[in-house]
Amino acid sequence: MPLKHILGVDHVVVTVRDLDAAAKAWGRIGFTMSPRGTHSPLLGTGNYTTMFGDDYLELLGVLTETDQNKPTRDFLARREGIERTAFTTDDAAGGAAELKARGLEPLGPVHFGRPVDLPNGSTGEARFNVFRWPLDQNPGGMRIFACQHLTRETVWIPEIQKHANEAKRIVRIEVLSADPKGSAQKMAGLIDEPAVQTPDGWRVPSGGKRADFLFYDQAQFEKAYPAAVRDGAASEGAVALVLGTADLAKAKAASGGVAHGEEQVSVPAKVVNGVIVSFVPN
Repeated sequence: MPLKHILGVDHVVVTVRDLDAAAKAWGRIGFTMSPRGTHSPLLGTGNYTTMFGDDYLELLGVLTETDQNKPTRDFLARREGIERTAFTTDDAAGGAAELKARGLEPLGPVHFGRPVDLPNGSTGEARFNVFRWPLDQNPGGMRIFACQHLTRETVWIPEIQKHANEAKRIVRIEVLSADPKGSAQKMAGLIDEPAVQTPDGWRVPSGGKRADFLFYDQAQFEKAYPAAVRDGAASEGAVALVLGTADLAKAKAASGGVAHGEEQVSVPAKVVNGVIVSFVPN
């Protein structure tokens, strides 16, 4: 029975040790960053976002240690980078129930919010319901969860959707794995989508017109990116984020990235918290 309440990739979480420094670094490669947000005391985290059309990136840092953010702290003890990916859900309670029906024990749903500084000088609130797949269900080492947006107007703010690098959407999340086939099949089973072998690895669509996942091995990773771009990348797990841009030349100029392949510009992993940020024509 298909998952009815999972609607494709919503956002990618890049976990960082110095939240403000990370926001400046991502800003330097052409992203417009939101004002800093602070989550609830239960979560103990803060964030910056960079918004696209239907999806976005989130920089996440731990502000206060809590039980809820222990998995994030454990991740940061090893490295920075893409820690998890969120899917859009239209009903967090319904989505969690679907996982239970499949014999999984989801975490949540949990309701939380954070204040948002709005362009007109006022303060609004972003509110969400989320649930997580069990912590041990992490294809290729990447955790997954689902997010129901209750106040889209305080998250997708037009003023922060315009970027010097002309990024418009997330095209692909790339995961380096010793067993790309097994990792892809694991993801496919968790979100009820097919795993398809391609020349560059194993692909799993996330749903609708949202981003794909690509799982590959070390040889395919090295074929995809020059050594200068791979510098600073993790040895396993989610290593690269491919974004669609409306103007590849502007993306190169704004990001200072390396041109390679037929039409691709990539920022080395060492520049922004261990993540290869790659631009392709949208």
